[in-house]
Amino acid sequence: MTITPPALSVFETLESEVRSYCRGWPAVFDRAQGARLTDEDGHSYLDFFAGAGSLNYGHNNPVLKRALIDYIERDGITHGLDMATTAKRAFLETFQNVILRPRDLPYKVMFPGPTGTNAVESALKLARKVKGRESVVSFTNAFHGMSLGSLAVTGNAFKRAGAGIPLVHGTPMPFDNYFDGTVPDFLWFERLLEDQGSGLNKPAAVIVETVQGEGGINVARAEWLRALKELCERQDMLLIVDDIQMGCGRTGGFFSFEEAGIVPDIVTLSKSISGYGLPMSLCLFKPELDIWEPGEHNGTFRGNNPAFVTAAAVLDAYWADGQMEKQTLARGQQVEQALLSICAEEPTAQFRGRGLVWGMEFEDPARASAVCARAFELGLLLETSGPQSEVVKLLPPLTITTDELDEGLRTLARCVRETA
Repeated sequence: MTITPPALSVFETLESEVRSYCRGWPAVFDRAQGARLTDEDGHSYLDFFAGAGSLNYGHNNPVLKRALIDYIERDGITHGLDMATTAKRAFLETFQNVILRPRDLPYKVMFPGPTGTNAVESALKLARKVKGRESVVSFTNAFHGMSLGSLAVTGNAFKRAGAGIPLVHGTPMPFDNYFDGTVPDFLWFERLLEDQGSGLNKPAAVIVETVQGEGGINVARAEWLRALKELCERQDMLLIVDDIQMGCGRTGGFFSFEEAGIVPDIVTLSKSISGYGLPMSLCLFKPELDIWEPGEHNGTFRGNNPAFVTAAAVLDAYWADGQMEKQTLARGQQVEQALLSICAEEPTAQFRGRGLVWGMEFEDPARASAVCARAFELGLLLETSGPQSEVVKLLPPLTITTDELDEGLRTLARCVRETA
């Protein structure tokens, strides 16, 4: 496929230099459906990025689109602050009946604002309020958002530097397998907690991703997560699981922590919770932590009612019968087998992942970028992740067909061969 980059345009003359994804994908996109996007020149692209995990159910999913159009056409509430609306009630009842009750999860639901970093900020604020302490422990290579509180518990040096001020009250600890298995889990963390001379302020909470997406698709073992939960309980710290990218079915179960059998104190969700790419986030927490005063944490756009509509439709359509998890795990096995074959022929690469999030890491970071660039030329959208952008990240929609998945994986194999 021959692609002509868009000419100098309003994007380059007016839009800020901060833009990023468009630099790797020099096209002007016009339409999208399912796992494919089409640019204004008619070129089709298979999407292995899914809006950075915001489109688990594909672009313009017809079930969700119908529910949204019907709601808009009847003049349903669009902007509702935190007012009670029929759309919010329908979502809350469906979320309780389809997600929380079957998993015996007792959570209260908070709508903190429309984005993932809003959810993280509210989780950090609540944890500090409950425990009366400022310090929060995070992990190496973590990513939790771009606002100041979220950046303080994010590991990436480039993103942290953008804050322009000191990022305080966050303490990083080694993520699972950070020392390649040579150091017992939590040895350093627990030693600091117990040593009165360590200088570590008693933390209010620990925040963790079960799979670090932006950090390089680093997968925490179930036993490591269970040990972390036990450590938090022993040391009177709250456990926050950031499930913004890995929740909503990305790893198989609706929540990524289900496999480990743990119940976090606080959980953050965003990205695919609305199902349609509409801004929405949730902060979930155990009832005894709900010590907020009315209006103590609010936001103008926390009542995105069209997002409530599509979110409820997603749960009814994809999570009421248990089939979504089985399909995702089956698709994940398909990806794993393909990556196994690719890496057998490519000694400088290794792979890891869960469900339908996978990463292929190259010894030479430039190789990962080259693979993604070649993929775009061949009509496949891929992105990099990791501290040096050394990992090719696979994040296709959960609704992708087996044929589409196979097509993308064959294209990836070709890109690896052609960039060797």
